[in-house]
Amino acid sequence: MTLVERAIEKMRRTAAAKDGGALAAVGSLVQDRPAGTPEGSPSATPPARRIHIDSVALRDAGYLPESSRDRQFAGHYRLIKRPLIARAQAAAASSATASPRLIMMASALPGDGKTFTSINLALSMARERDISVLLVDADVPKPHVSRIFGVEREPGLLDALLHSNLDVESLVLPTDIGSLSILPAGNSHEGATELIASARMAAIVARLISQNPRRVVLFDTPPLLVSSESRALAAIAGQVVMVVRAGSTPQAAVLDAIGLLGENKEVSLILNQGRVGLSGGYGYGEYGGYDGADSHADEGR
Repeated sequence: MTLVERAIEKMRRTAAAKDGGALAAVGSLVQDRPAGTPEGSPSATPPARRIHIDSVALRDAGYLPESSRDRQFAGHYRLIKRPLIARAQAAAASSATASPRLIMMASALPGDGKTFTSINLALSMARERDISVLLVDADVPKPHVSRIFGVEREPGLLDALLHSNLDVESLVLPTDIGSLSILPAGNSHEGATELIASARMAAIVARLISQNPRRVVLFDTPPLLVSSESRALAAIAGQVVMVVRAGSTPQAAVLDAIGLLGENKEVSLILNQGRVGLSGGYGYGEYGGYDGADSHADEGR
């Protein structure tokens, strides 16, 4: 049984056992009560909430590589993140829409490995000493990131968009990986595209980067060719990472998706599940050329 088949079977078994999606057990929201404060005390400070990330469950579900390939994958993601971080740090003082600190994780079609890549890139960036990473679940039609980390019922991006008196920072959830935090997708809304295309969205992203000059924001977004939300999100992103599945994503689909992003957009390409020569790795390059190699990233979608 392949890694992908094992991951899908794992998700099916978990789905049968627990409502809320096959990936709810991968992460969970926990509450930390201040030390020395007994539970139930009338003067107790409300416990802080954070996401516990279960790396074993992530690996079992196919969202981390096998442990034998940890070092190899770490090397791949160092190559991927370095130019993204360099552009983000060069614009650290900027708080405007389309800042390079706002990175859109995109794909042309479902199943290209975008969410796998988003999670692993966020984890790799969180190892950096000089930045913090906010992973935003902006795939509002299918909020996989929220389900994976067990926060699909928490308020998030859509709630902040809908309610102008709600501070988006209050919805950002820290994790037990110190430099990584997550903003859930929030409660679904039929007018999601209009909300994302609104001036309120521009104000929200400005808020997310203006308060912390070290923060890089990764948006996990819907596939470009099957959703209108992702096209609205492209307008706010300063960098775009396009995940392309080797031997699966048609070239015409990739070109059509890139065409939807507009001109003057920084687009980087990751070739996923390809093989070049005898060495494995991610293909990575700027728009206009691919470097190829191997990855078993898969989203189960």
